[in-house]
Amino acid sequence: MKRIALFPGSFDPITRGHESIVLRALPLFEKIIIAIGVNEQKDAFFPLKKRKAWIEQVFAPYPKVEVTTYGGLTVDLCRKLDAKFILRGLRTSADFEFERSIGQMNKKMYPELETVFLLTTPEHTALNSYIVRDIIRHGGDATPFIPDALDITAYLP
Repeated sequence: MKRIALFPGSFDPITRGHESIVLRALPLFEKIIIAIGVNEQKDAFFPLKKRKAWIEQVFAPYPKVEVTTYGGLTVDLCRKLDAKFILRGLRTSADFEFERSIGQMNKKMYPELETVFLLTTPEHTALNSYIVRDIIRHGGDATPFIPDALDITAYLP
């Protein structure tokens, strides 16, 4: 069995926290698929095409990382891609409670699926896409919060 992990999220935009989780998980898996979910109930700040291109740029040096987009249930995408692991980052205990519930439901729907949690590094605990979007929206400097591989001007709407 190949160890394939799916790292789902909106990545609106990708942050240094997301990047850190993927890079730290690379030794654990043979392949990590970053899956950008499309949620019709949420309006994305950045276009899907742009988010996908940024993630591909950030992880271009890592052949074990792939990027895809999807709609529907994450568990269905895992089945389709033969991913037996879902990778999630945890910043706070609130994240744990939320992710635990989803992980347990996914396990019920797809018993072969395991959710793997990595704790964020201390410097990324307060970081999330919402804060980065807000900084960008108001003309602030988001450079410290986005991956080095990306030019901050790429984030401007």
